[in-house]
Amino acid sequence: MSDACEVVTTSGGARAILDRRVGEVMHPVVGPAVEALRLYCEPARLAARLLRSEPLVLLDVGLGAGSNAIAAWRLSEARTAGARLTIVSFERNLDALALALQPEHAASFGLDGAAGEAARALLAGGRHETPRTSWQLIAGELPGSLAEGPAADVVFWDPFSPRANPELWSVAAFTGLRGRCRAGATVHTYSGATAVRSALLLAGFFVGVGEPTGAHKAGTCAAVDLADIERPLDHRWLARLGRSTAGFAADAPADAYPRVVNHPQFA
Repeated sequence: MSDACEVVTTSGGARAILDRRVGEVMHPVVGPAVEALRLYCEPARLAARLLRSEPLVLLDVGLGAGSNAIAAWRLSEARTAGARLTIVSFERNLDALALALQPEHAASFGLDGAAGEAARALLAGGRHETPRTSWQLIAGELPGSLAEGPAADVVFWDPFSPRANPELWSVAAFTGLRGRCRAGATVHTYSGATAVRSALLLAGFFVGVGEPTGAHKAGTCAAVDLADIERPLDHRWLARLGRSTAGFAADAPADAYPRVVNHPQFA
């Protein structure tokens, strides 16, 4: 196993993983277990959606140590009814998951018991199946590998930051993602950066404020349908965008600002 990752303790006292290659900690504030529920599963209303009759597809973009995917897996496995959940995790490097699965760390990352068995199967063979839940891995470079996955109902977008991975927070990346989303799909991410939100709008999503990720910071929710956004960005946000010196991704078109202003969300 590579030594590129190490287990550290966050400021909140939780165990998390530092990737030395990019110099960033995964789930750096409250830790992976709390963040997976607070920023991803709960805003996605995943527990309620799993009780519907239609199968649900979740794209887990940025598997990391498996925290978001395993939180969804646990919700699915805890049910006694509802449709099948398919989790598709995307990752180019599995060092973090391998480290989190080590016996001395597994419980800290929610990878003990049956959840650990599922993650070990994913690591070894790229797939794990139960009667309620299918979990598969697509290894490769994002955002191109998104085309290898199925159409999504829910997306957890959790790669490293725009500073470390700008190509995954671009208009092009989110346009590709929009093409993989079915009607009613929602997207959830920890980043609340203005350039991330404008890129999502330019890609054709409706966009709103997500849950807090730390002091004075909030994530972002995006959706195919405006009705699925609880706290949509409004004209006050548009005014801040107009004053921002870093309001757009590097690949935004020259007419990005008028395009955003004329987005149906602000009609």
